[in-house]
Formats: sequence, C-alpha cells, structure tokens
Amino acid sequence: MHSQSTIWVSSTSSNFTPVLPFFPPRSHILTRKFLGFQYFRPKMASVSGFSVRAQMGVSSSSSRIRGGGDGFCTLSEYLGKGGADVGDDLVVLFDHILYACKRIAALVSSPFHSSMVKQVVPAGSGNASHLGRDAQKPLDVVSNEIILKSLQNSGKVAVMASEEDDAPIWITDDGSFVVVTDPLDGSRNIDASIPTGTIFGIYNRLVELDHLAVGEKAMLNSLQSGSKLVAAGYVLYSSATILCITFGSGTHAFTLDRSTGDFILTHPSIKIPPRGQIYSVNDARYFDWPEGLRKYIDTVRQGKGKYPKKYSARYICSLVADFHRTLLYGGVAMNPRDHLRLVYEANPLSFIAEQAGGKGSDGERRILSIQPVKLHERLSLFLGSPEDIDELESYGDVQQKVNPGYEV
Repeated sequence: MHSQSTIWVSSTSSNFTPVLPFFPPRSHILTRKFLGFQYFRPKMASVSGFSVRAQMGVSSSSSRIRGGGDGFCTLSEYLGKGGADVGDDLVVLFDHILYACKRIAALVSSPFHSSMVKQVVPAGSGNASHLGRDAQKPLDVVSNEIILKSLQNSGKVAVMASEEDDAPIWITDDGSFVVVTDPLDGSRNIDASIPTGTIFGIYNRLVELDHLAVGEKAMLNSLQSGSKLVAAGYVLYSSATILCITFGSGTHAFTLDRSTGDFILTHPSIKIPPRGQIYSVNDARYFDWPEGLRKYIDTVRQGKGKYPKKYSARYICSLVADFHRTLLYGGVAMNPRDHLRLVYEANPLSFIAEQAGGKGSDGERRILSIQPVKLHERLSLFLGSPEDIDELESYGDVQQKVNPGYEV
C-alpha cells in the first residue's frame, strides 16, 4: 500500500486491458446529417444564443463562437482562435484529455466490462484511503491509467494528482500544467448502468517551486486553491456523453457525436436558474443530519421557504449526474457529510458552478476560498442555484459530522 509520502514518477502497469471500440473517421456513412442530429434546450436552464447557425456566427457578450461550414461548432473549433482562443498548449492538453475520456466512455459502455465491475482491487494496491464503500475497482484503476497515459503523451503536464493515487505523480519537468482528477466518479453503481463521470481541474505549474525536491513541488503544485484554476470540466457518461467545461469565462457543454468522434457544442453559455425546485441528497440519512439541515429540507419540501413551491427530491448517487441535472434545472445537489474531496471534486465543480452563475459551498464557506492542506482532504459539499445555496446557509448547522450505522 502506498504511503502518503510516496511520489510516483512513472506509470504502473495495469493487469486490465479491455478491448475498446474505435471511433470511425469523418467519412463514415453515419454522418451528422444522416443521423438527424438535433440540438435541445433544457426546460429551465438559460442557454444563450441557441439557434444553431445564428449562435455559431453571432457575437455574444462573452465571446464569439463560430462553427464550420455545416453550422456545427466542434470543441476543437471552440478552443481555437475563432472561439475561446485558450492558447496552443491548452488546446493540445485538452485534445489528449478528450481522447482519454472517449476511451473511458467506450469502456463503461462496453459489454466486456461486466466481469470487471464486480471485482475489487486487492488490498495493498491503489489508494490507501479507498476503504469500505470507496474500495477501488478495476474500472477505477483502468480509467486512471488511461488518463495518466494521455497526460504523459501530451507533453504539457508537469503533475497529475488523482483520487486513485496516494500521492501526486511528477510527469515531466517541461510541462506547463497541473491536472487534478477523479477518473471515474460513480463507479460503485456502474453495474446498474447508472451514469458515471470524469472530473478534472487544470492549474498552471508553479514555476517558483522548481527549486524544491520532486516530491515536495509535486505536492504543493497539487494543493493550489480552487481560485487559481485555469480550467475545469466534467464528462458525463450516460445516454449521451457530455463534456461540460469552463476556462473562467462562462460554462459550456459539448455532446459527443459518436459517428465522428467530435464533441459538438450543444449548450453554450449555460446559466443555472437563480432558484430551482429540486434538492438532491441521500434522504435515508435524514435522522443523522444536524438540526439546521433537517429544518431546511423540511421547510422547502413543504413549500414554506423563500420560494413558495414544494421542492422535489431527485437523487442518483452519482455526483457528476446529480450536479449536471442541477446545473441545467437549478436547485441544490449536496452531500452534507465530510465525504467529497476538495481537490478532485469540490474545487472543479464549484468553478464550473460559479461560471454558470451558481455557487459551491461547504455549508459555511465558498469552496474556492478554501486552501487545501491535504491531497485527499474531504468536506461537505453543496452546489447549485445561488438563491438556494444562500437560503440553505442561512439555517446554519448543515454539515453532518457523524455517520452512525454506516460504512465510511
């Protein structure tokens, strides 16, 4: 079992080598036109400039996004000089991240992964912090390997810190970026075909730390405050594979066109509703919650809160899926236990939420203002509409500090 002081400097080999399908070339007969690809608008979320051709060629308040000759805007086009213009190094890095995520998408939807789902990684390997319900599974390990290999091949990443590893991995002295990631969120439920996801955040490498030993500079680079994020994103593996990203100038979502392997802009400039009518939490733990959280939930589901309508409960138990729905429809997605990881989950998702007009909180503080002190630091997490988060925080005492009768 890796100790907390271990620093990986190269990839470890994996015993799991699933057969993954390839993505067909652009000339494949199933073109987007043939498939009748349709754009859609969420029921509640505000998505600006959604008329496809108008949106592709008309300036918005945030940026000018242009599509190709067919009126579609791919992620590559969006990242280029006609769109976000994030810089060549970040474009290269994203190309490799997307390749990794497409491989993971193929992996989780493959009929050949079923035999791996029920396995657990033997004790003494992987992340020592993965115990009980968090025990690693082969799909976690394989997804981690896929992302690591892609980041190594990009040549742009100095450090990778993953939820699946005890310590950050120093990749190359020439890399400009630091990547933090939860490679496969929700893998515990994958056997039931519940949506899963990948979460990642990108920081600039702290060159002022270059004089330090490898282990020390790898750790300090990985423990940057979320306020320093350069980019963040998640990929939802569900009925569609959806990438949602931000570079600090709005939140945008792209849907994978499986006929070409392109991510197509389908949700430009997402704006979470100021208030929703949905809360997402494990209600089974109601009697273990602190008084403030119980009072808040009782109030909103009776329609007696600041929003005079009864709230509905929607809970998938997959953080990416619950957050994605909340981002589009509004409300609050939460885990009041100190269970979710600040570095890999809370910071990237809070950055995305804020760039869509929402908020990320631990029940008392803005997530992005918290300075991480440990790589696998855990905390309570509340994400969603700004007015809902403000109302929840006003009750106080919403963080669940005890977990009686449950596995860790």
